This record gives sequence, structure tokens and C-alpha cells, in this order.
Amino acid sequence: MTILFAAGDWRWPIWEAPLRAAMRDAGLDDGALTLRADPATVEAMVYAPNAETPDDFTPYSRCKAVLSLWAGVERIVTNRTLTQPLCRMVDPGLTQGMVEYVTGHVLRTHLGMDTLSRTRWQPVPPPLAAERPVAMLGLGTLGTACGQALACLGFPVLGWSRRAKDVPMIECHHGREGLRGVLEQAQIVVTLLPATADTENTLNAETLSWLPAGAAIVNPGRGTLIDDAALLEALDSGQVGHATLDVFRIEPLPQDHAYWAHPRVTVTPHIAAETRPATAAQVIAENLRRLRDHEPLLHRVDRAAGY
Repeated sequence: MTILFAAGDWRWPIWEAPLRAAMRDAGLDDGALTLRADPATVEAMVYAPNAETPDDFTPYSRCKAVLSLWAGVERIVTNRTLTQPLCRMVDPGLTQGMVEYVTGHVLRTHLGMDTLSRTRWQPVPPPLAAERPVAMLGLGTLGTACGQALACLGFPVLGWSRRAKDVPMIECHHGREGLRGVLEQAQIVVTLLPATADTENTLNAETLSWLPAGAAIVNPGRGTLIDDAALLEALDSGQVGHATLDVFRIEPLPQDHAYWAHPRVTVTPHIAAETRPATAAQVIAENLRRLRDHEPLLHRVDRAAGY
């Protein structure tokens, strides 16, 4: 089996050793992994979209699976030449990184750490977590893990997804009325939905108006989930008290963007969660083993849903 690493030459030194080690541990021939190959010989592809990587999958006629290094697949799932099964990355290291980012920034917001005075003694304690409902928009692997971590800290977590779900420790809602009900109660909103046509501008002028005045937003999901103009207007009016944003429609975020200078916005440079080679390589190797043994692939993307 020829396995092409099609994620960019610059990633090869970072990924080669972990991938080869994980393949050996899975009983696979790590010599099958290569940075260059005749497309007609490739049977599996480890992939991340960028200027160096293929965007026409037609020549890869023997390829049985494309294994993405990224959790998000919006840049590849609509590619009409991609007829092979596509698997997204669900990496324990990435999940843990997201949990740490979300819990850290929710606690920062909850405790009011950005507004504590350094010049005056102001002994006003924050409410307890049990008094601060958190809305988790998106109940996939990342949203579920983050929501349950927040619930363990004592926050009432209201989860919303487009389809009905039942997640322990999270009060689950779905559909448009469910979204409204969740947002009307939330003092902090975390967005971890995938980027699809259905989720674009989930937070817009109307849905932001459903929030209690002064609610906070933490977005480590996708930049397209928020209508930027509507959010800035809500921040200016005080309808939204603060927004912590890690992802944007254009990245890097342009230096003249209003978010940089806004006193109620915290910008972080897309660092909430990163695929970790040491753990992600094991996920890739397991799918390669499944491919060899004709077993169902893990984390296969539903093309119709877009994730």
C-alpha cells in the first residue's frame, strides 16, 4: 500500500517520525509512507489543504481514503473531484487543547479578570459558576468535551445542536426554537459548530438580540459562525459585554480590523487547538490499519452534512 503524505513539504519533518512510529505500532509497513509518488499508485493519502497539496483528486484513481490532519474539512469537502472517502481528524491532543482553551477563557470571563482594577480596592466577588449559565453551540466531539468540563466546574451547560442529541451532564436542545431558548438563558456563549452553509452567521443581529444584555462570547470554532458587523454593533451597544475570538473569516486577521482595537474584544491568533502529531499520528495509523483490514473507517465525513 502506497501512502502519500500530501500535507505540505514543510510539515514532513514534523510528521514523518510520529507517523512512521504509529504505523509500526499498528503493524503496518512504515516504508509505504512517502512524500512523493505517482498518483496512479497512491492507495491512501494523509492530507491538509494548502498551496502545495493536490486540489484535483482525479489522478488518484486507486486511492481508497483521504485522511485529513484537520478537524475542519470545509476547505475540501465540497471538492467535486474528491470521490474517495474523507475522514476528519478527531485527535485526543487537539480535544484536550480545546478543553483547556475554552475552560480557561470561560473562567477568565466568569471571574471578570479583564476588568479587575489594579488601582482601586474593589471587593466585589463574582457569582459562583452555578449562577452563570453557559451555552455550548455545537455538541460534536469538541463541544461535548468542553461542555462536560465546564459542567464539572459547576456551570449549568445548555447545549445546542442542529440535530437532537443526548449528552450526559449537558441540557440538550436543538432546532431554531431550541437555539433561542438556549441563548435567552446564556451569560456566556461558546461556539464550536462546524463551518457549513447552514451554520454560517449562526450568531447574527437577531440571535445576538436574544442574549441577556452583557453576555459574553467565546469563539474558538470557525470565523464564519459570527456575523462580524452584527457582533461589533452588539459590542458597541453593550448587548454583548465581551467577545474572545480565536478564528476569523480572514486569517491572519488584518491589522486594520476593528476587532484589534475594540475594548471589549480579546483576539487570540487561532491557537485554541492544534493537531498534535504524537497523538494524531495514532489516529491516522488506526485508519490505515482499518483500510488494510477492510474495516469501517473512523470519523468518516458525511458529505451531505459537510462534516
